Amino acid sequence: MSKNSPLFSALKIKDIEFKNRIFVSPMCQYSSEDGMPTDWHLVHLGSRAVGGAALVMVEATAVSPQGRITPSDSGIWSDKHAQAFSRITAFIKSQGSVPAIQIAHAGRKASTDSPWRQGNPLTPAQGGWDVIAPSPIAFDTQYAIPQELTEKDIEQEVDNFVQATKRAVSAGFETLEIHMAHGYLLHEFLSPFSNKRTDDYGGSFENRTKFPLMIAKAVREHWPTNLPLFVRISASDWVENGWDLNQSIKFCQLLKNIGVDLIDCSSGGLLPGVKIPVAPSYQVPFAEEIKKIPIYTGAVGCITEALQAEKIISNNQADVVFLARELLRNPYWPLQAAKELGIDIEWPNQYLRAKL
Repeated sequence: MSKNSPLFSALKIKDIEFKNRIFVSPMCQYSSEDGMPTDWHLVHLGSRAVGGAALVMVEATAVSPQGRITPSDSGIWSDKHAQAFSRITAFIKSQGSVPAIQIAHAGRKASTDSPWRQGNPLTPAQGGWDVIAPSPIAFDTQYAIPQELTEKDIEQEVDNFVQATKRAVSAGFETLEIHMAHGYLLHEFLSPFSNKRTDDYGGSFENRTKFPLMIAKAVREHWPTNLPLFVRISASDWVENGWDLNQSIKFCQLLKNIGVDLIDCSSGGLLPGVKIPVAPSYQVPFAEEIKKIPIYTGAVGCITEALQAEKIISNNQADVVFLARELLRNPYWPLQAAKELGIDIEWPNQYLRAKL
């Protein structure tokens, strides 16, 4: 039954060959203890590798305790965290998938409760902490006003990302993604809505991109040259006079010059209450436009059907698709998609008796 399929074709970036174009998007699990991955992470991430995805990415993983969204976020601010991740990366590799990690800092959206406990901001008395941002502007009315980063703070955060990068190497990850999207710290610097600084890190496009580019450059210098480096961006704030696609294209060209290999093209998250036209493939045009730089891109957003994903790759709108909620619903979506597209792919030996 096998035939050619763009979705199930291999893709080589640097020294890493991805067996297909289906990537597991980083999805917060809010199930860590002091930043440590648990058995939940081993089973959650491992089952997606068993399910046939080419890349399995760990959720937004904080570069410091202050950078967590919630107290239950994943972290990689110590060598113990790296050691704890090593068994997970080993299992993912054993299934023929590539282990990846997204490193992040939540900025002004940090110090909140887990979503299933309403997700409200936490005070220090409730186990929360002081938050930082480019400017002292709260995310929403219930949120605390963040402390504005000093130049010394900025230098410290660059080092936090560098140390997290080094630990990701020691943990066995083969792809690294820097989180610059969804209203978290690096996106906050990019958008004029959250960055009102009057120094060298605010105002013009060049100034607003300075700190994120510093992070990308420092990470690239400490991430092995033979391994892929991704960046996730919000290509649009979906609000007039905010961060937009044109600025994203200029920014991604600069990221490419630094040595970033792929742009993971998401959007939104900076401001509350923004009306976003959510629909199947609604963010794919961002990946399609940024791909023209040229640079590898990943498409995200309401990608749920095999033929839909196949068309995104075959139409050259993106190089890979990142699936999130659909892979929460069905970890074995790649195996099912292959059957729907008439592609014969390898199944784990333990599951061969059930191969469709």
